[in-house]
Amino acid sequence: MALIHKFSQCGDYFLLDVNTGALHIVDELVYDLLDDEGMKPLQELLELYSDKYGEEVIKEAYGEINELVEEGSLYSKELYEEIAKTFEKSPNFVKALCLNITHDCNLRCKYCFADEGKYHGARKVMSAEVGKKAIDFVIKNSGPRTNIEVDLFGGEPLMAMKEIKEIVDYARSKEKESNKNIRFTMTTNATLLNEEIMDYLNEEMVNIILSIDGRKEVNDNVRIKHDGSGSFEAILPKIKEMVKRRDKSKTHYVRGTFTHENLDFYNDIMYLVNEGFKEISVEPVVLPDEHKLALREEDLEEIFNNYDKLYLEMLNRKKDDIFNFYHFNIDLQGGPCAYKRISGCGAGHEYVSVTPEGDIYPCHQFVGNKEFYMGSIFDEDESMDTNIAEEFKKAHLYSKPICRHCWARFYCSGGCQANNFNFNGDMKIPYEIGCEMQKKRIECAIALKAKAMEEN
Repeated sequence: MALIHKFSQCGDYFLLDVNTGALHIVDELVYDLLDDEGMKPLQELLELYSDKYGEEVIKEAYGEINELVEEGSLYSKELYEEIAKTFEKSPNFVKALCLNITHDCNLRCKYCFADEGKYHGARKVMSAEVGKKAIDFVIKNSGPRTNIEVDLFGGEPLMAMKEIKEIVDYARSKEKESNKNIRFTMTTNATLLNEEIMDYLNEEMVNIILSIDGRKEVNDNVRIKHDGSGSFEAILPKIKEMVKRRDKSKTHYVRGTFTHENLDFYNDIMYLVNEGFKEISVEPVVLPDEHKLALREEDLEEIFNNYDKLYLEMLNRKKDDIFNFYHFNIDLQGGPCAYKRISGCGAGHEYVSVTPEGDIYPCHQFVGNKEFYMGSIFDEDESMDTNIAEEFKKAHLYSKPICRHCWARFYCSGGCQANNFNFNGDMKIPYEIGCEMQKKRIECAIALKAKAMEEN
């Protein structure tokens, strides 16, 4: 089991204590002396490195390293496994709901995991009745939790604007009497934005995700309309206007996807930056291996090169010219609580998805897979299949043999359950290419934050 992780990033050397998250920027000598699972005896290190560094320098560094070990900031012991056992026995309370407002979309994106928005079924819009019933369901199943997150998702949710307004109004009417705070978010392709809708979203959505894939030629290769034409010209001005109107107390980000056909996604990120966007996420596509847009193992070197270029770009920017890249955001001093480090997103027990028919699934990526059908919001007891909920709860990082030995385990929490299942048929076996990209992003994020702290 990895107890520390050492890595170099663009000429700097870093040491991470896996269990505590303690981070050290070190020189090449200290970097060489340490191994992930423990320190070699001093005599062995002298034999290995005396010619390179000299005996006295090695002995001095060895003593300083031992001081860090004794104070618990290097090679610290496992902290969370007992918490995982307690976590498995805790009650299930739903705190987040994905409302699949539409199983329909006005775009035909080539990489859409949801079968161009219809989730391998009939195109359909959620009625206000179903939406209201879903609000009742999450309030009832949230237990003592005060804050509830509801993500309006699709397909393209703005195709059901009338229904959305009714559902949101209903939720607002229920907040006080149920002592809940219901926070709405939305993911949209931005094609249907107008002034009225923008004002409404700015008022009611605590977070808005606006989809665009960067450069025109990249976006229009994959994010296409019914007639095969690109969406770029229709959406860029609307996204800019939405961001311009956005209340500073609320969040948003512009989200893109990169595929095998634009491995130079650094250029797409910088295009968005140069267009004035400050909150950006450009994420790797997840597709079956046989799909022509799918990422391959041989793509990883180029992907890592692009993350390195982005790291250097962000490192060298002046404070008045910075932008945020979603996957490089990390908290070195606090970060997620132990519970979240173990459980991840909480799909299937804290977070569920509801279809336009009122069917319940562990998350939007499992919708339509009857193996993961958890019930209906119209069931008499308005509860979920507890067996599936327990299966997901037990699929935490300590139940994943590969993950429990990985240095990044407390940052990714075992990866996406849907990706693990879809690629390996088992939620406890991680999606390998996704893991490699995640680890690279975590290294860049840690190094970026550490350098900023060092500068300050």
